[in-house]
Amino acid sequence: MAFAIAVLRQWRTGLPLVRGFRSNAALEALAKASEERIPNVVLYNYPSFSGAFSALFAHLFHSQVNLPCLILPFSSVEPLRVEDLCVEGLKKCYFLDFLGPKGFAEELSRRCEVIGFDHRKSVLDEVPKDCHGNLMFHVDLDKSSSTAAYEYFSAAISEVKSNDGDMVRLLNLTDQDRVEMVLKYIEDGDLRRLSLGDIKAFNIGLGEWRSKLNCITNPHMYEQLLEISAVELINKGSSYISARQSAANILLDKVFKVRLGRGVYGECLGVRVNRNSDLSDEIGKELSLRSAAAGLRPIGAVIYMQRNNLKMCLRSTDTATDTSEVAKKAYGGGGSPCSSSFMIRMDEYNQWLCVQPQLIKL
Repeated sequence: MAFAIAVLRQWRTGLPLVRGFRSNAALEALAKASEERIPNVVLYNYPSFSGAFSALFAHLFHSQVNLPCLILPFSSVEPLRVEDLCVEGLKKCYFLDFLGPKGFAEELSRRCEVIGFDHRKSVLDEVPKDCHGNLMFHVDLDKSSSTAAYEYFSAAISEVKSNDGDMVRLLNLTDQDRVEMVLKYIEDGDLRRLSLGDIKAFNIGLGEWRSKLNCITNPHMYEQLLEISAVELINKGSSYISARQSAANILLDKVFKVRLGRGVYGECLGVRVNRNSDLSDEIGKELSLRSAAAGLRPIGAVIYMQRNNLKMCLRSTDTATDTSEVAKKAYGGGGSPCSSSFMIRMDEYNQWLCVQPQLIKL
């Protein structure tokens, strides 16, 4: 109650309470939950799709069994604190797709039951070795948090009987296949498997939904998540990829040889794209393939001006090729084996082109 009074006092004075996701709206919602003695609080990782879908399943469960519940996004930008969750009558708190800052769940579990879901290897060290009865963590490295939460709430609701004796379902049959297909793709990305052929297109199509994953600012989030179709997202993502690839191909009519590090690192194909630097990834990967076909190193070099500096991006589709050996070791740039970049002086760059760029027609 004291917390609710503090929130009201700051609201009346017009003073800013806090910033970020420990926001006025979240704190006011918690204060109201305390007044109404809401027994269940659900916190989900924001802005994570696994977190948002897990929140959807928690919402469906509590709605269908008529259990009062408050659901809030949880961000590491400015996280909620244990004292924020001192809700009168609180019995259970869920952490969906995260386990919270170190010691957060353990401290909260002294006040209520805490159930957490995560799938990241990095959190294993944060899991207490002696979880007591009030603290339960579900950490499965082979299953995304959203899949685990779906199975958890599906199992919980299956034990509930309707007034006519029928089993209550978390999802109706119309939604179930569609949602499970979306979860399959989310899990493929969460676990870094990337085994589904159209996972890239799916992720691109899904990307525009990220801004809608805050249930406070978007009260229609649950209905929207239920309507997401993996097929539609893949089609949209594929169209986007195709359009960018077509735009990239137009720029590949002036390809020339590049002597990487004046030839120390071999030769590859390159192109200048000063007005289309946003297509450097697509162009570089296509050049990598063409470079290999031409008997050169399987690397594509995309060069353009960036704030009055000359930048070179190296891309490769060959897993045995490390582009960063040029970018990092020789020119102080950065990146990964398949994608790296660095700044280069114009006089040095000219030394990579053998006086005049040698145009290659492929």
